[in-house]
Amino acid sequence: MDPSVCHDVVVIGGGVVGITLARELSRYDLDVVVLERDAEVGFGVSKANSGIIHSGIHADPDTVKGRLEWPGNEGWLRLRDDLGFGFAQVGELLVALSVDELSTIERLHAQGERKGIPGLERWDAARVRKHQPNLSRDVIAALWAPTAGVVNPYEAVLLIADNAATNGVQIATEQPVVAIDPPDPGDPDTPLMVYTRTRTLATRYLVNAAGLQADEVARMAGVGTFTITGRKGEEYLLDKRLAGLVTSVIFPCPTPTSKGTLVTPTFDGTIMVGPTAEATDDKDDTATTPEGAQAVFAAAKRLVPAISQRDVIAEFAGVRAVADTDDFILGATQLRGFINAAGIQSPGLTAAPAIAEHLIEVLRDDGLELRERADWRPRAEHPVRFSVLSTQEQAELAAAQPDFAQLVCRCELVTEAEVVDAIDRGARTLDGVKFRTRAGMGRCQGGFCTWRCLELLAERRGIPITEVTKRGGASWIVRDRTDAQAAPAGGS
Repeated sequence: MDPSVCHDVVVIGGGVVGITLARELSRYDLDVVVLERDAEVGFGVSKANSGIIHSGIHADPDTVKGRLEWPGNEGWLRLRDDLGFGFAQVGELLVALSVDELSTIERLHAQGERKGIPGLERWDAARVRKHQPNLSRDVIAALWAPTAGVVNPYEAVLLIADNAATNGVQIATEQPVVAIDPPDPGDPDTPLMVYTRTRTLATRYLVNAAGLQADEVARMAGVGTFTITGRKGEEYLLDKRLAGLVTSVIFPCPTPTSKGTLVTPTFDGTIMVGPTAEATDDKDDTATTPEGAQAVFAAAKRLVPAISQRDVIAEFAGVRAVADTDDFILGATQLRGFINAAGIQSPGLTAAPAIAEHLIEVLRDDGLELRERADWRPRAEHPVRFSVLSTQEQAELAAAQPDFAQLVCRCELVTEAEVVDAIDRGARTLDGVKFRTRAGMGRCQGGFCTWRCLELLAERRGIPITEVTKRGGASWIVRDRTDAQAAPAGGS
């Protein structure tokens, strides 16, 4: 990227907020760049969440996140229609386990009606059991919200990014920002200067969507007026044999700091339980713990007694970016051209489409000229998903294209053709292939498919297999034996 070229907008952060904003910006005649510190987009907070598109009832309508929650929910339906990622509107049940919790149901019901959310209903215990027979008999009432959904968050971010790139957005990965120079306050034509370890960019507008590092980026620009702390949540995926145990997202009544431990039917058929909500000083702390597992399963069994830790096939943790304002921080700052999109905790995934639209208006109000492009392409060709085809369709496809007859992942029925397509679309790591195809997400967790995925990554990228990583950086998987020779006995 030539520092003599002044971009219109540089977005720092390739998570769901930054990427969704980039796609919205691609509607206009603009030069847009996204800088992402990780090896691929969506590898931060965006990949490690519950994948729930909230109904809209949860956030206080007097907050920024409360005002954007319901419009964001509606925005996901439009994105799904354009891009075809996995999304299902399964609804949610917010359940009360005691008389004391009935007031919470009343409050959230009223809050949802104030926002204009359709279909809200109060259910008694009998109706709850008819709809979800595997819930605890301790449930005495519930609030039904049909507008909640579940999405594959990594698949969604990747397809949104693909569409943004198709429309001209430059996405630069492995580019952590290390410094920012403000424009000359006496010259309105001077740009902001953004520095990574290897690149220098000039831009008229800089959007800080850096997630957990948003406060650090703001401090680089001299407008560090807020602090981001981490809140870790552990999640546990259960075997697909439990598909149907619940068919809607099950919420307990929330606490002041968390929506509680949920039981979620994911789009792909697994059941997910979690998260925890523990403050952490380490923003990179994504380790699961025995204590976290114990807390999650104790809480989950209160809602669905049949849930067992023996059915876990995968576990992970994510760290949410919590601002000291306890709200989204969206808008212009005292530094000309510097826009914040920070503190995007829950319901950040849900609100992302509305956040993007809000930021477009912020940029417009700040002087960015927005001329719509006649050639903007809102839709994208969705990758083939062999596993969802009928048996006849699978046979016809395999006969026509032999790579579809080569199974790479037995658990999720992922073919060699799908893995190759994912690499050609931009997957640079094993996790990049995994999130695009689901290879490695099944019961054996990559025991069968990992080596073939590594081979294909090396072949298609033209690199030694020892250079293929799990998620970028130093996450190597294969080591060359010639690099691991023992020193001669007694030698130095």
